[in-house]
Amino acid sequence: MLHDLQVRGLADARSVSLLEDAVTSRRWWLSQWAQGFEYVAGLVAQDVQDSLYDDACRWPECTSCGRPVEHSLQITPELGADPRWVCAESGVDVAPLGQLP
Repeated sequence: MLHDLQVRGLADARSVSLLEDAVTSRRWWLSQWAQGFEYVAGLVAQDVQDSLYDDACRWPECTSCGRPVEHSLQITPELGADPRWVCAESGVDVAPLGQLP
């Protein structure tokens, strides 16, 4: 996650704090449901994305599909192992979580 924030220019104090908050929250969630381990990375990414969106920041923006309208990447699958960033508009598979170009 930190890599993805860095490569898109958002590894500032606010974003890193949001990431830390999401990890703390999901750590508690995982303590309640240990079988959910494979879902944690994607859920943390979604938590950070939602928090940034609440701050009027669209992250990560899609730079892969060439559509003129600004739009974000989404985590796919929403609940599952091996989460990936996918363009919400075109369906283009951009990168695994933590490996944005």
